[in-house]
Amino acid sequence: MIIKEIKAKTILSKSQVSDYALNAYVGCQHRCTYCYARFMKRFTGHREQWGDFVDVKINAAELLIREVMKKKKGHVWISGVCDAYQYLEQRYMLTRRCLEILVEHGWPIRIQTKSPLILRDIMILKRAADAEVGFTITTADERIRGFFEPGAPPIKERISALGILHAEGIKTFVMVAPMLPGAEGLVDMLKGKVDHALIDRYNYYYADWVYKKYGMEYAIKNDFFLKKGNELRAAFERAGIPCLKVY
Repeated sequence: MIIKEIKAKTILSKSQVSDYALNAYVGCQHRCTYCYARFMKRFTGHREQWGDFVDVKINAAELLIREVMKKKKGHVWISGVCDAYQYLEQRYMLTRRCLEILVEHGWPIRIQTKSPLILRDIMILKRAADAEVGFTITTADERIRGFFEPGAPPIKERISALGILHAEGIKTFVMVAPMLPGAEGLVDMLKGKVDHALIDRYNYYYADWVYKKYGMEYAIKNDFFLKKGNELRAAFERAGIPCLKVY
């Protein structure tokens, strides 16, 4: 893993998902094979494989302090093209510092992660006027998780973190994207831990070789997503968890 400290020029960027996106890192240690964010290499000049490098924006908090004073207040998506709570965050605490600034200024926040490290910042989240935390969980099968997300935290740790956050009154959701084989097992595991669920095909073909290597080509096809996605959505709703399926 190649770690480089850099100084960014801005920290709040325009987003198609929210008003702003905030990414304190470029690259991610989770090495998810399906990650769409590898397109960032076109702009960063990295020759390393996606998952083999992380650039750390060491001036992220300083930039954010200036930008929240100048920009129109809006909803901030943390992160978008990296995991805000990847392992390096334990050392650099950039997400924590940025979160403190956003909460102090009353900006609405939506965090998406795969890491239970977010529990470190639970007291900051509880002070927020408008905060929501989502965990990406693609399957209930730990073996399959390992094929597609070799560097990410185990499924049970993510679900446990969701339960703790939810119990503390923080809005929570699960993002099942991409929906992998074994996702149907998530419903019982998530009861009482999330306010809603999202299902997305989210297949950018980067991981097609993984599906083929482990004999799961069937899960790439439209029929799999249409049938299993509908079944999973219905199962979530029967469990009292509102669910949106994105086609």
